[in-house]
Amino acid sequence: MTKKRHDEKDGPTWFDVKSRLADMDRAALIKLVQDLYLANKDNQAFLHARFRMGADVLEPYKATIDRWLWPDVVKHQDTSIAKAKKAIADYKKAIGQPEGMAELMVFFLRAGGRLWQRGRAAG
Repeated sequence: MTKKRHDEKDGPTWFDVKSRLADMDRAALIKLVQDLYLANKDNQAFLHARFRMGADVLEPYKATIDRWLWPDVVKHQDTSIAKAKKAIADYKKAIGQPEGMAELMVFFLRAGGRLWQRGRAAG
């Protein structure tokens, strides 16, 4: 099977981005990473986890799990198992350390258990 060549109508691919990155100097790459860092909290959490920065690199991922499995009903927040699971997938992409993955999975299960108990108590 041959690799499909890039077609303009398909849009840019990682290969296209990678070739542009290869042409950048160190200062431009650092500026690009800075811009991505400032763009959103997910990028910040990713870089903090990747470089093992901060007291607890798992905290932002736990906060996301907690937010989606234990929403603030006063603020009319929704529950989303998929978005809570995405936090674990995001951590895996950032660092994928087995101990951290296990801790996040246990945290997810405990938060899900609380959600289930709350649903049983209400119903």
